[in-house]
Amino acid sequence: MSTHPLQAWCQAFDWMSEAVWVVAPSSLTVVYANRAAQQLVGLPREQLQGCHVRDLAAAPQDVYRWNDLADIAQGQVTYTQVLHASGRVIPVEQCIRQIQDAHGAGWLIWTLMDRSEQDATERELESLLAELRATLDSAADGMLVCSADGQIRAFNHKLAEIWAMPNALLLQRNDSAVLAFLRSQVQQPKAYDQLLEQLGQQPQLHTCDALQLLDGRVVERRSVPLLRHGVPAGRIFSFRDITQATEIQNGLRVAAQVFESSLDAIFIADAKGAIVKTNPACTQLLGAGFPEGTRATELFDYCEQGWQEEVARAWGDVGYWEGNRTLQRANGSLCAVRLSWVASRDEHGKLQQSVGFMRDLTQQQAAQQQIEQLAFSDALTGLPNRLFLGQHVERAIAESPESSFAVLFLDLDRFKIINDSLGHQFGDRVLKLVAQRLQSCLRPHDVLCRLGGDEFVLYLHHCQMPNSERVAKRIQDVMREPFGLDGLGFSVQCSIGMAQYPDHGRSLDELVKQADTAMYRVKANGKGNYGFYEPAMSTGLLGRMQMEHALRQALSHEALRVVYQPQVEMATGRIVACEALLRWTDPQLGVVSPAVFIPLAEESGFIVKMGAWVLEQSIREAARWLKQGVAIQISVNVSSLELLQPDFAVRVSGLLSTYSLPACWLELELTESVLLQKEPVIVQCIEQLAALGVQLVIDDFGTGYSNLAYLKRMPISKLKVDQSFVRGLPQDASDKAIVEAVVSLGRALDVEIVAEGVETQAQREMLQSMGCGFYQGFLCAPGVESATVLAMLRAQTAGMDVGDMRTGATASADSPALPGKAGRKVSAKTATPSS
Repeated sequence: MSTHPLQAWCQAFDWMSEAVWVVAPSSLTVVYANRAAQQLVGLPREQLQGCHVRDLAAAPQDVYRWNDLADIAQGQVTYTQVLHASGRVIPVEQCIRQIQDAHGAGWLIWTLMDRSEQDATERELESLLAELRATLDSAADGMLVCSADGQIRAFNHKLAEIWAMPNALLLQRNDSAVLAFLRSQVQQPKAYDQLLEQLGQQPQLHTCDALQLLDGRVVERRSVPLLRHGVPAGRIFSFRDITQATEIQNGLRVAAQVFESSLDAIFIADAKGAIVKTNPACTQLLGAGFPEGTRATELFDYCEQGWQEEVARAWGDVGYWEGNRTLQRANGSLCAVRLSWVASRDEHGKLQQSVGFMRDLTQQQAAQQQIEQLAFSDALTGLPNRLFLGQHVERAIAESPESSFAVLFLDLDRFKIINDSLGHQFGDRVLKLVAQRLQSCLRPHDVLCRLGGDEFVLYLHHCQMPNSERVAKRIQDVMREPFGLDGLGFSVQCSIGMAQYPDHGRSLDELVKQADTAMYRVKANGKGNYGFYEPAMSTGLLGRMQMEHALRQALSHEALRVVYQPQVEMATGRIVACEALLRWTDPQLGVVSPAVFIPLAEESGFIVKMGAWVLEQSIREAARWLKQGVAIQISVNVSSLELLQPDFAVRVSGLLSTYSLPACWLELELTESVLLQKEPVIVQCIEQLAALGVQLVIDDFGTGYSNLAYLKRMPISKLKVDQSFVRGLPQDASDKAIVEAVVSLGRALDVEIVAEGVETQAQREMLQSMGCGFYQGFLCAPGVESATVLAMLRAQTAGMDVGDMRTGATASADSPALPGKAGRKVSAKTATPSS
């Protein structure tokens, strides 16, 4: 080193504690290393001199950096690593500077300071801090450490969890924001502030309080001073969520209140079954006199054998026993109770105590008996009801499956008259009298049941058919005797249907159904009698039900159609009107006669929907004829059920308006029975129809119990002689006299007469000679399709001269409000003789 330009400096470097390397800039090789450098890397000076600095670097970035001198940041202190001869990596603090020697040559001075001991100390401190942080975070309570000036030194995750601190607050170091958030979550911030102020004034104070948070939870807050060398240097707060514990305490408090105030009797027994505590309700239920320590089982000792073992098994299976028991009071009286007996065990499953809950069932049992009585009896008459009868019959069948008995279905005839004329309250009293009379006809083992309304069912125990018939006759005789009520004498008649077990059914439902069927057959044959069920009755009813179902389907399945039967003027032979007739062809039943399905539709109420459809079809066809230059009245039959619809007249008006048909071209045929009804709805409907200009016709005149006074009141334009009177002409003198009377009556009232069912020329000639103006029947045409009617009318029109056609067209199109007779005369001009 005597020849080295930096010899003086190198001698000085040997005394330095830092490792110093002199590096040639051009080759980046070591030209000098002091003692500290040799010691740092564990190599002698001779071996280090001439060594490239990359061989000493341990960090990859240093290896790369020493490749280019321009990449080396000179004068900056950086942290890196060097490689020891043993292969160990040593952390160091390095600095590289460039200097010039006395000859002006440049050198790199690379100084390194060993940081192994410092890094170990830092790692130990970091480990200690990590352990302290882990300890703090693993604490069960939320921890908050504050300095004496109120700044936050530390807090754990549990604190953030308890207070539900937002993430944004945890990611920034803002002590004021954290403390403000804690304050914002309490329900009483003023009290919160007061305690913090007190702690600031008394640094040695230990406190414990409970905070009510806004979300309803309860948090316990404890605070102790943070001491450093015995001097307060801050404060440590711990927080614990005690919501559940508070609820448990409150629950125990409430449970104690419930125990004392409960209406149920509650007793607590120890592990041996001795009663140790009772609530006031239990004391009252047991009565005074039970000694302390009485065993709970002694209250029910007289119960059935094995009950205690049953309780023990229930405790082992589900932890409680529940059922009805009879309790013996202190005075010896008995009381029905509902007992729930719960076992309480420790964590090892050993019985600690048991709790019994008893409810007095005395009133409930009385109410239950009353409910059962109401459930099995008729409220009005006190007789057994259908439910009681069903159970009674089931027992009878189960006990004697082969023994015969009878079921009678009894219905009072025309009982509606009593209700309508004297009121329902009077009718209810009559039903009570009827029940008493019927009961007098039965034996002790028989059962009389009221189904409802004026229907009764009788069960005749061990009764053969001859005896059943005798009972029915006796009932008829007893019911024929006059009744008296409130000074009023009256009679009540009944119809009885009978069914026999097991011939007619093997259950009560079957027998009642068959007896009901037999009763309806009795009513159909004149009422006031009795009769046994026959299988043929059900066959007829089944067929009727199937036909009714098919009829309801016929309208939507397009199985119904409307045909039109012409009405002919006697004098001219011209068609002046057409009656709409309904026809039904069913895929299974074939062609069904109107005489069969029209009454069925009337009885079922389907006539309303069906009649509405026929009315619309007829008005639409008449309007279509009118638009084609052929004006003719259309006649539609209307039932009383249709007239009872409040909106019938409105619907007729709407249909006339929809299809642009003047009202004078529509006739509605009504029966005498409809006109004789004094229902306000029907009377009002007829008046509304007449006001519209619709013509009203009396159909089947003379077949009812006519009261001719209605002919003066009602706006009738036409009478139709029923075909039953026409059929006997010209031979039957009685029919001839009736028809002559009807024609004379029509002439006197100035209404037209139409004869129905004219089939022969002799009948036509006889009717014309009597003065009958119009007829309809097979002599002219049966009911035909609309196209056929239109062809017939056009044939009539073709036989007229041009003047007649013009007159007819003008009258039909321009005179929609013509009165009935004038309208018919005009339409007669447009007609030609029928074939």
